[in-house]
Formats: sequence, structure tokens, C-alpha cells
Amino acid sequence: MIKFDCDYLEGCHPDILKMLEKTNFEQTEGYGCDKYCEKARKLIIKACGFAGKRGKNVPDVHFLVGGTQTNTTVISAVLRPHQGVISAVTGHVNVHETGAVESTGHKVLALPSKDGKLSAEQVEKYVRSCVDDCNYEHIVQPGMVYISFPTENGTVYSKKELSELRKVCLKYKLPLFIDGARLGYGLAAVGNDLTLPDIASLCDVFYIGGTKNGALFGEAVVITNNAFKKDFRNIIKQRGGMLAKGRLLGIQFVTLFSDGLYFRLAEHAVGMATEIKNLLKAKGVDLLFDSPTNQIFPVFTDEIYKKLSKKFSFAFWEKSGPQRTAVRICTSWATKENDISALKQELQKLD
Repeated sequence: MIKFDCDYLEGCHPDILKMLEKTNFEQTEGYGCDKYCEKARKLIIKACGFAGKRGKNVPDVHFLVGGTQTNTTVISAVLRPHQGVISAVTGHVNVHETGAVESTGHKVLALPSKDGKLSAEQVEKYVRSCVDDCNYEHIVQPGMVYISFPTENGTVYSKKELSELRKVCLKYKLPLFIDGARLGYGLAAVGNDLTLPDIASLCDVFYIGGTKNGALFGEAVVITNNAFKKDFRNIIKQRGGMLAKGRLLGIQFVTLFSDGLYFRLAEHAVGMATEIKNLLKAKGVDLLFDSPTNQIFPVFTDEIYKKLSKKFSFAFWEKSGPQRTAVRICTSWATKENDISALKQELQKLD
């Protein structure tokens, strides 16, 4: 069985295993205060375009273990008690985290979205409707905007779209938080015009996902807004996110951000996904979303889905009509050419 369910099925890149083994018996300080975490911070700060800057102009970088933990920690740290976070209805914090944000006492304010993205116009319209409500003090106040890059549907924001959204956030003093669990795959997406420095300059806080792009586990939170830096480590600790053996995170991000490995791994995954996408198009298979990333969403007839499922595993997405099923095919940094070839052979057998 070849699995295309998600992009964290494998362990980690061999270079990370080598570094973990090499440093295994070293004694270092705990809780992310070690030399490897410090080196990783410097590498990430440089990659984000802040090399040579000092003091308040330099972002804070913190390492956590997983995406849900990171989203919950960041959102609860930024919001006031009476505030909620704006998200697309498809946003991970709204549909796939078992109410983690709500468990902190903050409501997710979900807005409709067909492609997984929020538009600047849509956010401004919603915020204005709240501000103009005569019962403003009785409703949950929007206090933050959350987006994913790429989105849960595999789509990406253009630089123009993100810049316009940023302007609305600044206008209404709403912090913008970018979930980067798949950030590498978004940056490597076909036609993407955003760079990592662009991402860093257009939001208040974001994170660089390692779990889905070559690491055993780990996310790197980058806080660019000075207002949210104070006491963030205390909040990480309170949320159970401070790893005692923090150097395990630092070592992984040092490896990923040395010699461009992080970006090469993402490019590989997107290349594999593009091959699959072209194969599907050649067979006349419809796509639920036009995703340029490592996530592809074909709509199969139930008969074809059943046949393919004998040899391949996909993530069920939705029923798209009578006898039609949409699935997600997800490639990763570790997807092999042989896996693509096997899928191609089976697709060619189909009518």
C-alpha cells in the first residue's frame, strides 16, 4: 500500500537523524536555551531577511512541537479575554483542532470561503459590521486575523492579496497571524510570488512548519511585532509547549536551514504533486480545487476510487455528488519517483 494521505507519514530527513545521533550524548541547557536553538534562531532570522538588524528590529523566534499547540499558544497569547479570532470557515483552527482555541476561552469567528482564503474586502466588511453594531459590547470582538499559507485547500495568497489583507488589519489594529504548518510547500508552489522575507514583513507573527517538511516534529514561531514578544515564553510554558529537551528542536531547524535544505525538500514535494496533477488532467479527472502546492484534490467516480484504494491510500475529503468522491492526494519531502510511477500505471489502466 502506497500512502498519499498526508505529508507527515515518514520520519525525518536523514541529515537530521545524523545530527541527532552525532549530538546525542552532548549535555546542553534545557527549554530552548541551548546553543543549537540559538544557532537555529540566527539562521531563521537571516532567512527572513533580518540579517544585520539589531534590538527591536529583530524578530523573536521560539520553538514548539506541533501545529495545534502552536496555534493555540499564539492565539491565546495575543487575544484579550473578550476577543475572538477571524478565520476562514475551512481554517485549521476552526475545523481540525477539536476546539483547541475555544478551550482557551476565545471564539473562532469563521467567515465563508470556497477556496480557503480570506479577502481583504471580506474581513473589512465583517469588522465594520461588528464596529457598527449598537450591541458591540455584547458580542465577541474580532481581535485577530488567522490565515494559513498555504490554505487547507492547497491554495496560496498572492503578494497583492496578502498586502491588501495586511492593510485592512493595520487599519483596524488587528494582528495578522499566518499558520505556516506547510509554509515551505506554499513558498515552493507553482506561480507563487511571495518569499519568506515577504511573509515576515506582512504579518505580526507566523510560524515555519517543520513537522510536515522534513523534521521529526517542530514548528518555529517568528514574532515580528514587539507588542507580542513580552512573556511569550511564559505563555508557552503555561500551555504545555515548552520542551525540556529543547535542543531536539534546535538541531532539526539548524539542519533544515543550513544550505537551503528546507526549501529544497519543499520543492521536491511540489514537483511530485505537479506530476500527479498533470497525470490526472491527462485522464480527464476533475479537481475540486486548483491547488499549486503539494496537495491535490481529485474528484473520482466511486468505482475508480474503489479500484485505486486497493493499492493507494488517500485522505477522504467530501462526497461531491452521486457516485463521486473528492480525495486529497498529498506528497511530501520524502515522496519517491517510484510512488508516482506506480500511480501513473494504475491511472493508465482506467477507462
